[in-house]
Amino acid sequence: MDPGVPVVVDFHNHLVPGVDDGARDLEDVRGAVGRMADLGIRRIITTPHLMGSLTHTPERLVERLDEVSQAFDTAADLVGAEYPEVEFRRGHEVMLDVPDVDFSDPRTRLGGSRLVLVEWPGLRIPPRSGEALVAIRTGGYVPIVAHPERYGGLNGNLNLLAGWRDAGAYLQVNYGSLVGRYGDKARETAVALLERGWADYLCSDFHAREDQKIHLRAVREKLEEWGHGETLVQLTVINPGRAWEGEEPLPVNPATATPGVWRRMKAILGMERG
Repeated sequence: MDPGVPVVVDFHNHLVPGVDDGARDLEDVRGAVGRMADLGIRRIITTPHLMGSLTHTPERLVERLDEVSQAFDTAADLVGAEYPEVEFRRGHEVMLDVPDVDFSDPRTRLGGSRLVLVEWPGLRIPPRSGEALVAIRTGGYVPIVAHPERYGGLNGNLNLLAGWRDAGAYLQVNYGSLVGRYGDKARETAVALLERGWADYLCSDFHAREDQKIHLRAVREKLEEWGHGETLVQLTVINPGRAWEGEEPLPVNPATATPGVWRRMKAILGMERG
């Protein structure tokens, strides 16, 4: 890997074949990794869904993790043979359907590090969500909340997300949210997080479908055009790169803008959704 070329890291995607709603088979994996590599994504931690409640039943957890491991190994063999420039690891996107998930098995964590990617069921925020994040921290792990901008019930009120950050969690925004893939509310929240410097990472949440866009190119072009190239590097290269190394992110510069820039960006990117 050329040390002079910035390496984009993506740690939220679904490229393990046949284990969730992502890649269905090795052909999906082949196409998805090829598309990601073409965009400069050369380090991938793939994160199939995992129900946190399974960690309360060790036999079922081992069965699920072994199933994913077998499918991941097959995908990793393909990636190594056909895309030697891409480094490929696994973790999980863990659903906090219980507040006390056991992350002791390293396969539940991003690349086996202390970092864990988490979400809540049904894109709904449960009561005392901050307490669950504190518990993860107390257990010695580092929670990263996946796509916080997509959760229902926020209605522009970011106090809850500020509370998650105070609890020691970090926030990972989807590329697609910035182009309106998940609707106007998710886009507005994603923009607000960038404006405040509260987004710690940008990732794809790519589900390996041929008709699904990754959206990195559109986000890259617009942020660079409007003078936020440094923020883009922080969110796609530096902080995800630190996650790759098992380290916590650095603070991100607020993506402040001159009057009207974000409004124009939302309008223009909104035409590129899909």
